Amino acid sequence: MSDRIKVGISIGDIAGVGPEIIMKTFMDDRMYKFFTPVLYGNSKVISFYRKQLNIEKIQYNVVKSIDNLNHHSLNIIQTWEDEVEIIPGRPSSTTGKCAFNALEAATNALIKGEVDVLVTAPINKNFIHSEEFPFSGHTHYLQQKFEDDDVLMFMVSENLKVGLVTEHVPLKDVQPLITQESILKKLNLMNNSLIKDYGIDKPKIAVLGLNPHAGDNGLIGEEDKDIIFPTVKLARSQGIMAFGPYPADGFFAHDAYRKFDAILAMYHDQGLIPFKSLKLGNGVNYSAGLKYVRTSPDHGTAEDIAGKDLADPASFREAIFTALDIFKNRQDHQDRNANPLPKYVQLKDEDH
Repeated sequence: MSDRIKVGISIGDIAGVGPEIIMKTFMDDRMYKFFTPVLYGNSKVISFYRKQLNIEKIQYNVVKSIDNLNHHSLNIIQTWEDEVEIIPGRPSSTTGKCAFNALEAATNALIKGEVDVLVTAPINKNFIHSEEFPFSGHTHYLQQKFEDDDVLMFMVSENLKVGLVTEHVPLKDVQPLITQESILKKLNLMNNSLIKDYGIDKPKIAVLGLNPHAGDNGLIGEEDKDIIFPTVKLARSQGIMAFGPYPADGFFAHDAYRKFDAILAMYHDQGLIPFKSLKLGNGVNYSAGLKYVRTSPDHGTAEDIAGKDLADPASFREAIFTALDIFKNRQDHQDRNANPLPKYVQLKDEDH
């Protein structure tokens, strides 16, 4: 069983729906056939929500280290010991600190190779924010921890994948960030991810315009004509099959997205509103471009329904299977592209 993929899970904000979607996922014993789950958090949170939600059918096992895993239950590694008051729907600085402790432990375990992939339950960005976590979300925290140059927020599902040039920034600050350099970086990250993480040999990428009607040839802003269009041409000259810019409204309204392997949007709502409208509940947030695999569900902490047995675990479950697929696809890509020449040369040298 030691070669089974180990999925590290951070518990998220314990006042939100994270514990509930985790527990509902692992009520299904079939999950344990595919991988070994390791939850970073606290067993008392699981006990609390087990009673709160009247959940009986879940097996969990508190372990002190990765060496003591039970491959047929949810393993829990305690990341804090203090008693914490849990009030569903009422996040606090305390629940934010617990979320950070769990995330830090799970991330460190991934870096050490103790787990193979990371799936993060939702955090409350207001309450996790601190000197230790001065970020607007998971993505750039992980980029810094992994010491990666750049990262792409990539919302993915079976037949719709949307990446962002800009992420959690105010709309008034978007325009200055739309540059040839920023677009080209994200196109490269997206193209590489589609090849290595999804096994698509020659991915086709649609690029959305910034302005309404993609600028109407400069009548509604000049960014599309002067920045985005030349960047798309440059990307194609470098071997990336990029097309656009396309007006965002008609692009999704007329199902044009189905003709492409992925779409690059200029800003958060431009990409996420259509994605969540079409795929909410089955979508996954994937951090493409990182050296390690990290996914999360496509929703937040949903404090308004926390503790009410209303949370749907479908997106969290999909996040797990997406992480497993990407992990395996990366291994396959590495195997396919391994260079046999050094071994051949070594044998020939020995012959002489």
